Amino acid sequence: MVKWFSLGFWSLFARIVLRNRILMISIIAAITILLALQWKNIHFTQTEANMLPDDDIVNVEYNAFLNKFGEEGNLVIIGVKDKTFFTPKAYAAWAKLMNTLKEDSAIDLVISINNLKKLQKNDSLKKFELVSFVDQSKTTDKAYLEKIKNELFNDLPFYEGLLFNKRSGSIRSAVYLDKKIVNTPARKDFILNKLVPAVEAFEKETNIDLRVSGMPYIRTLNAQTIIDEISIFIGASLLVTSLLFFFFFRSFRATIISMIIVIIGVMWSFGFLGLLNYEITILTALVPSLIIVIGIPNCIFLTNKYHQEYKVHRNKAKALQRVTTKVGMATLLTNLTTAIGFATFVASNNQLLLEFGLVTSINIMALFFLCIIIIPIFHSYIPPPKDRHIEHLDRGYIKTFMGWILRNVKENRFTIYVVAILLLVISIIGIYKMRISGSLIEDMPKKEAFFQDIVFFEKEFDGVMPLEIMIDTKRKKGVMKLSTLKRMEELEETIDEIPELSKPISIVNLVKYSKQAYYNGNPDYYELPTSQEESFILSYAKNATKNSKDNLMKSYVDSTGQYARITTFMRDENGDVIPKIEAEIRKKADKLFPPDRYNVTISGKALVFQKGTGYLLDNLLSSLIFAFFLTALLIGFMFRSFKMILVSIMPNLLPLLLTAGIMGFFNIPLKPSTILVFGIAFGLSVDDTVRFLAQYRVELKKNNWKIRKSVYATFADAGLSMFYTSIVLFFGFSVFMLSSFGGTIALGGLISLTLLFGMLSNLMLLPALVLTLNKTLANEQEFIEPKLDITEPSDEEIDNLENKKKN
Repeated sequence: MVKWFSLGFWSLFARIVLRNRILMISIIAAITILLALQWKNIHFTQTEANMLPDDDIVNVEYNAFLNKFGEEGNLVIIGVKDKTFFTPKAYAAWAKLMNTLKEDSAIDLVISINNLKKLQKNDSLKKFELVSFVDQSKTTDKAYLEKIKNELFNDLPFYEGLLFNKRSGSIRSAVYLDKKIVNTPARKDFILNKLVPAVEAFEKETNIDLRVSGMPYIRTLNAQTIIDEISIFIGASLLVTSLLFFFFFRSFRATIISMIIVIIGVMWSFGFLGLLNYEITILTALVPSLIIVIGIPNCIFLTNKYHQEYKVHRNKAKALQRVTTKVGMATLLTNLTTAIGFATFVASNNQLLLEFGLVTSINIMALFFLCIIIIPIFHSYIPPPKDRHIEHLDRGYIKTFMGWILRNVKENRFTIYVVAILLLVISIIGIYKMRISGSLIEDMPKKEAFFQDIVFFEKEFDGVMPLEIMIDTKRKKGVMKLSTLKRMEELEETIDEIPELSKPISIVNLVKYSKQAYYNGNPDYYELPTSQEESFILSYAKNATKNSKDNLMKSYVDSTGQYARITTFMRDENGDVIPKIEAEIRKKADKLFPPDRYNVTISGKALVFQKGTGYLLDNLLSSLIFAFFLTALLIGFMFRSFKMILVSIMPNLLPLLLTAGIMGFFNIPLKPSTILVFGIAFGLSVDDTVRFLAQYRVELKKNNWKIRKSVYATFADAGLSMFYTSIVLFFGFSVFMLSSFGGTIALGGLISLTLLFGMLSNLMLLPALVLTLNKTLANEQEFIEPKLDITEPSDEEIDNLENKKKN
């Protein structure tokens, strides 16, 4: 047993795998079956993505708002802009649509013109009554419909911005889903199987185009698009990577086994999602495709090494043994660094990123073992490669390209440094032009109909993204004090002056409407009551909604009367200026509402999203620093040299800066999708660095610590694999550009670009830096050998060990 371990771990590992082929395949098959049984636990997320930790102050305040006023994400809005709307046929179809929706068990409330209520004074009971705005018996009369249209637009300012746009004539209704189903599959069932068919039936009957939006609707169609794209990504990834693999190696058998490996990897990825009981989110939906794109480079690296070994001595058994023995540790390290790149998201304190990082990291390491076991076993069963299979090692155009790079490394290192510094300067200039996006819908599929509907509501009703202000008066019934209402009105005037925001809505609007109703509906009296009018008008307003299902105040004042809500909307394009808007509102609020008497919080989905983007940016910096630190530890462990740590970091930092600079120059904002680019790209790009330096360390020992000779030998041995794997990764991530989501397109395109820069940097800048900065390793005495052997043994060492074992 001691003699076995003296062969080295990877030599032992190779022997165990090749001598127990049936057992190894059986173990992999068993694991695959067990993980496949976990697929039953897979389900798509029904909740919204929130990038902030639960204990973040913004989330705490937003949840406090939801606890007081309920889920704001349960509203579906249906709009129409058509001159024929106020005609008997169109109105009847509209009323039928609204009544059908109202009768559904999934619906809590429908507010529409056909069931609209208006306030009317009842002097005998000293209260306002809610009476129907439309007399349904007269709706077959076109003149009557024209009359109610004029009354709505001219006499009911309370509903302006809520149900109609006076300037353009557009109309909308509000459909409130039962809050209990908003985050359940029942929401999807209602939207896809009831709402959408009902809307389509209306359009077919009237030839009027309806617009539908609201977070439940957007989330449902968005999720359906993500599900549809998973199969597209998997299919495109398999096609592109298999074609590239075959182009490089000209072997159907090697291509097929590589496809089988990544397909097993995809099956495992779904199995791990089910095993961990994680939902499929917009991030975890990318994991299967990532496994394909990352797995094929492993197959290329091992297959290429097998061909190199076989070409040297034409002995298949020896070549398969030496593939694992020579590159086992290097392949492990490259997969480990990739896994680390994803694992840094685990430290984000955000559940969405944590799940994505954990599942991807686990699957990358599982994929490594699949490759290192299956590839040698497969090739042990099939005939050795033919000449046409290994001629890629001497292919003309690749040799020309690699020769050009090597000549530049040998003869033009100064030029390489000048170009690198110039690119660095340009990148820094571009970085200063970068902006952070606060857009909620920027990444959504712009070709989809629901996106065009969002644009419609943004134009007609000044946005759909809510910004909420909650005022705590710190005493029961404090909201209905005239002094509080006047403070709120003044704050609303400030909000109304901010061009990016819509007309605010609050209890102030209802009290103004109450005064208008008290004066027999005269719109000239749509204003707050005076101090003389306060007592009787406010008492009318309170009596109007007491014990009523149609309580108009419940959406704007909590049941105790202590908390008030002001809602305004903003166009999504103004997400970038949320911090400025928040500061302006905060400044006015602090002046109007002294902290000792009031507590004012600013919240809403738009603000939560913008803060989440900022949190992700901060997390990116910490994650990258952590990844740099782990890489530095790894390289330091291998070489015991600070210079080598610098050498490993610089070629991978430059591509990240170049990509950031390009984002600045081309106005590609930092947002959740593009922020992820840097962590993923670094984890993949540093693979080439580790692969090069691991091989370089071997060559140092083989070449008696001669740096120049070792670098050139490393380039000849590892350069081709680095080129192949980088090309596969470039085109593999490019398949994400087939997506209809702007964020996924940006993710795929920017990662591909970064990896292309990383390949050139690792093939040119890395060896140049090694030659320039690592002269201290010229003396063998200055090289401190680590206790753990992580180098590839030389051919002579392997032969000696094998002969010793035979003897």
